[in-house]
Amino acid sequence: MPNFFKKPTMSGHLWIIYLISLILLGFIWYYQWMLGLMMTLFLAASIFYSVRTEQNMINETEEYISTLSYRVKKVGEEALLEMPIGIVLYSENYTIEWANPYMNKFTEEDTIVGESLKRLSDHLIPCVKDEEDEVWITIGGYKFQTIIKREERLLYMFDRTKQTEIHNRYENEQTVLSIIFLDNYEEITQGMDDTAKSHINSQVTSILNKWAGDYGIYLKRTSQERFIAVMNQEILYTLEKAKFEILDDVRELITDQNVPLTLSFGIGVGPVSLPELGELAQSSLDLALGRGGDQVAIKDDSGKVRFYGGKTNPMEKRTRVRARVISHAMKELVQASEKVLIMGHKSPDMDSVGASIGILKIAQANDKKAAIVLDPDDIDTGVQRMVEEIEKDEDLWHYFIPPEDALEMVTNETLLVVVDTHKPSMVIEEKLLSKTEHVVVIDHHRRAEEFIADPTLVYMEPYASSTAELVTELLEYQPKKLKLSMLESTALLAGIIVDTKSFTLRTGSRTFDAASYLRSKGADTVQVQKFMKEDLDVYVRRSKLIERASVYRDGIAISTGDRGETYGPVIIAQAADTLLTMSGIVSSFVISERSDGRIGISARSLGDINVQVIMEKMNGGGHLTNAATQLEDTTIEDAKALLQDIIDEYFEGGDIE
Repeated sequence: MPNFFKKPTMSGHLWIIYLISLILLGFIWYYQWMLGLMMTLFLAASIFYSVRTEQNMINETEEYISTLSYRVKKVGEEALLEMPIGIVLYSENYTIEWANPYMNKFTEEDTIVGESLKRLSDHLIPCVKDEEDEVWITIGGYKFQTIIKREERLLYMFDRTKQTEIHNRYENEQTVLSIIFLDNYEEITQGMDDTAKSHINSQVTSILNKWAGDYGIYLKRTSQERFIAVMNQEILYTLEKAKFEILDDVRELITDQNVPLTLSFGIGVGPVSLPELGELAQSSLDLALGRGGDQVAIKDDSGKVRFYGGKTNPMEKRTRVRARVISHAMKELVQASEKVLIMGHKSPDMDSVGASIGILKIAQANDKKAAIVLDPDDIDTGVQRMVEEIEKDEDLWHYFIPPEDALEMVTNETLLVVVDTHKPSMVIEEKLLSKTEHVVVIDHHRRAEEFIADPTLVYMEPYASSTAELVTELLEYQPKKLKLSMLESTALLAGIIVDTKSFTLRTGSRTFDAASYLRSKGADTVQVQKFMKEDLDVYVRRSKLIERASVYRDGIAISTGDRGETYGPVIIAQAADTLLTMSGIVSSFVISERSDGRIGISARSLGDINVQVIMEKMNGGGHLTNAATQLEDTTIEDAKALLQDIIDEYFEGGDIE
């Protein structure tokens, strides 16, 4: 018990003084009894006064403490019941046992006692079970920051509605800068007279001005094919919710007049300065155009990118001038380098191997040592026959080296050429990228968010059928002493034929020009067919995948492999291709387990459905008609369910991110 609750007594040091006084008083009595009597009376009065004074002080202290204790208790009760903070006690089975009156303001019932925590929010019980310390919930339009005291089974709920509204208002009013580009405008209007050109300009401007007016956007035309749009985050959210229907409006209007003009948007967002917003917008536009145009790319200050649109097949707009310029730049880079290393993607296909051989010939034509990086342990059956044929040609096979040898050869003066991919995670040996400052990227895929850092030269054309087609065009502008053997030209032609499905998909006039050039150099189409032959057991396995296909929605075939049975990426891609040839099928998806433990999905389309954006939603990528992805830590059933949800969103929302 604390000392102030004990019976009051005289202080110890006073007793010592009085004891000494009594001893002295005894001596005085012995020698002078009159003086002793007087001193005795004085000492008695002094003791009485001291005891009474100390008693009064103790009584006052006790009264003060008693009053303070009552006030503290009263304040505690008032605070518990009246303070503007929600307090909820819950039982072991997550039932509300007690709540202060403040919580009744946010519920329709007079009391929530006896109700489950779900009555407040569906997120509360899972968060308590997951041992989270804090969760934000919404009750009747109010935002609460909820602190969870698990040991006491207690919730403290702070109303953060006003703070949330202020934060949302700040976010919504942030400036967003957009650059709008008219795809193919220069090429399309090149042969038009002034009247027709003026009519096209008038229609496009009218559509964009109406769109800007409807959404409250400031729009300014800066050139014949470029606009600047200024908006805020709230407007951008609305545009994203509507999936940027302006893309469809322009495409439908122009298509009615047989003029394939489309829009591309580059949008910069984030709490950064206006110059930085401009750089983000321009970077986004470059990304959108690099993916084929007719789409929106939104990049924030963290570098994350969202995509909308991209429904149409890219219109071929490459020129011989660009191919000649790139070829000349390649020549200078090769000549300035010490040696050349060529690298494709993991599990290379015929396009990757054929393009690599083409770059090898460019290096040799400029008298530079070169080598092709190929992992002998990562060769798929689809390209095995081509590799076996190359092995028979000792002069050519001599230039193929494993990744470990390439790491020993590479120096800072080495020119590294990456073909048929632009993603660092997809190359055969990613370490090579950091070993040299001179990297060239040649690819025909639509540009993704992941990209090789700081390349010296980039030649990306999503309008091309294959990387082999691009490399073939570069070969045409190299020194005249360049000579292609029959096998080398056949390998390049095989890359084109495989990627175009024998000239049926993504084939332009330039594709046939490249094939014609290779044919003139001795490319053997019969040899290509031999490369493409497959074993009977592979055919049977692919047939099993096709047999398991079912139609989801209208014309979408989805096939899944057996659980526990693994398939290579080539087999599932071939199965998807075969399904696409079936009557009534406009798009196909094949899902199976892979040998690396991941779930692989291969997607194909005739062009009406953009399988690229569907696969990008699953962290994959590719083309409008040809795409794929790999998923980790999931099952075939879960992957199929996720795919169906994304397909539903694609159709019901008109598009997906």
